Amino acid sequence: WLEEDEPLAAHARDPFHRVDIRSSSRHVRVEANGVLLAESTRPLVLFETMLPARFYLPVQDVHWEHLEATDSSSDCPYKGTANYWKLHGAGANIAWSYARPVSGAEALGGLVCFYNEHVDLIVDGRQQTRPQTPFN
Repeated sequence: WLEEDEPLAAHARDPFHRVDIRSSSRHVRVEANGVLLAESTRPLVLFETMLPARFYLPVQDVHWEHLEATDSSSDCPYKGTANYWKLHGAGANIAWSYARPVSGAEALGGLVCFYNEHVDLIVDGRQQTRPQTPFN
């Protein structure tokens, strides 16, 4: 797909679908089964139509010893091609990143996001409710 001269990552973009990325200084902790997976006070927050807010964290703030890369990838016309990680020995993808985000989402490059649906997300000391989305 092309939109003018720019290749699209997946399909044509919906003009009524929004993706907004904002800097934040909120304290974000990500845990799974009591194990700390990431902690940061410099996240970017992504607000996307019909999805919960997503906290993208610098790779330096992720505890990689608990994660392993998977062969999974997916394409998003708003963000680019995502690569995924899972907990060691587990089956489900719980985190992703965009190595080369598309135009307009460059700020996401080098950041990691965890599925709010599959981990314990604690923001400013308050555990967030796991949302119901198509990714449950």
